[in-house]
Amino acid sequence: MNPVLAVAGFGVGVVVGLTGMGGGALMTPILVLLFGVPPVAAVSSDLVASAVMKPFGGLVHARRGTVNWPLVGWLCLGSVPSAFAGVAVLRLLGRDSSVQRWIQLALAVALVLAAAGLVLKMYTARRRPAAGPAAVVRARPVPTVLLGVAGGLVVGLTSVGSGSLIIVVLLALYPQLRANDLVGTDIVQAIPLVTAAALGHTLFGDLHLDIAGAVVLGSVPGVLLGARLSSRAPGGFIRAALVVVLLASSAKLFGLPTPAVGGLAGAAVLAAVAVALRQRFAVRAAGRFAGRDGTAAGTAVPAPRGSHGPSGAAAVQAGGGGVRVGPA
Repeated sequence: MNPVLAVAGFGVGVVVGLTGMGGGALMTPILVLLFGVPPVAAVSSDLVASAVMKPFGGLVHARRGTVNWPLVGWLCLGSVPSAFAGVAVLRLLGRDSSVQRWIQLALAVALVLAAAGLVLKMYTARRRPAAGPAAVVRARPVPTVLLGVAGGLVVGLTSVGSGSLIIVVLLALYPQLRANDLVGTDIVQAIPLVTAAALGHTLFGDLHLDIAGAVVLGSVPGVLLGARLSSRAPGGFIRAALVVVLLASSAKLFGLPTPAVGGLAGAAVLAAVAVALRQRFAVRAAGRFAGRDGTAAGTAVPAPRGSHGPSGAAAVQAGGGGVRVGPA
């Protein structure tokens, strides 16, 4: 068993635990680009590792009650048979070099879509309620099943998309879902999806048990550690770094030369820094606007003596959400 591969699996597991996504989008290109694993074998091995790793996150959300089970059922109705179909398509195509190249290009396209999905999720997450009472969500069976069919096919072919792609469409179909319910539903529906795809690849694909075993050995403790760190780590930074890695990996899979890959990654980093600076300046501007009337936000203004309380003093607390009167 390759210990370096286990270390790579551990790193990917930490990212999955921190962000809830990115497992297949990271592990499959790592196997192809760094370890020289044929694309079909990389897809098979990564799916088996994901089938072992995903239930850990799903169990946490199920215990917390942040899973919409009707949506999970409709998604799985489409995704499970579609994942088998994706594996069957690979088997019909064969395993020659042209098929391996076709799968590599499909993986590159899936990585670009996953990166776009992460960007969209980061943008929309700021406007979504993270807590509070859950809204009543009425399942829409036809579009939800079709989403499962499309997601299962992509996962069966490339191992990418069980989280990062499906969650984006769920955002559009069910905007009333709370953020934690959205993530929990997406993780739980991915369990039978990747399990079906992994079973299909075990039966018909090109599974390498030594590769899959090394990835599992590292990814399980990695995802547990990442889940523990998720409440402390800057999630926005982790997701931005993940977008950069996905874009660089897709460029390499497309066959771009190394200088072009470096330039693309550098441009993505600059764009992420620019967005972060813009958000920071916007927060500061909002703070200056709150205190523009001469009273700094969050400062206490003495009231006439004898107005309130036993000490005869009062304070007016100016804040972003209004004015509060209380004892000085």
